[in-house]
Amino acid sequence: MTLHLRWAAVTDQGHVRSNNEDCHYAGDQLLVVADGMGGMAAGDLASRITIEAMVSLDTPIDTENQMDALHRALENANGRIAEQVAADPSLQGMGTTLTAVIFNGERAAMAHVGDSRAYLLRDGRLNQLTKDDTYVQMLVDQGLIKPDEAAVHPRRAVVTRVLQGEPVTPAYVIVEPQRGDRWLLCSDGLTGVVTDPVLEEELRTIADPKSCAERLIDLALRGGGPDNITVIVADVDAMPT
Repeated sequence: MTLHLRWAAVTDQGHVRSNNEDCHYAGDQLLVVADGMGGMAAGDLASRITIEAMVSLDTPIDTENQMDALHRALENANGRIAEQVAADPSLQGMGTTLTAVIFNGERAAMAHVGDSRAYLLRDGRLNQLTKDDTYVQMLVDQGLIKPDEAAVHPRRAVVTRVLQGEPVTPAYVIVEPQRGDRWLLCSDGLTGVVTDPVLEEELRTIADPKSCAERLIDLALRGGGPDNITVIVADVDAMPT
């Protein structure tokens, strides 16, 4: 049985930010979310450069070559950011998160840097596949604070690893897809407002990917919309005959 993705992607500026520094791409073989940072240092430019460097992955890639392809594209994105900063020093400090999944019907491979997230809903249970590269997650890992304290910590927005034109070590994950899987990729404008139990409930109960993505955006906006919000919902299904 050949599997394919049925996806929807939605983004919103939110209620507080003056512009949308998130950038995303969704296609039959590629899902990507990039959350730019740097404010006046052009976070929106960093995220756009990164997405442009990743779009070549939206093509069937052999399973044995998936990780190499992801790594090369990520290095390309990081290199392009470095080139922009070298050409215009006023851009120093711009950067972006990156969470990217490539899919070929047999296997999914993911690369991750920063605090955007990827989740997998399988058999009604939601699993977070990424770990936030943040100061508060580091404190949680060291046992210094509890996860519920991290959600309200004053330094919860401090990201410890991003694409910024400097050497970076991404996390990589491989997933063997199953029919009925549902992927969620999102920026922290969603997860900073909407809890995992609520995400799980909405992902379980709203069948249509577009309706589900729009519902999650709406929940983040109702929660104050303090940041840009990007949501990609993608279902794994059998290829139509």
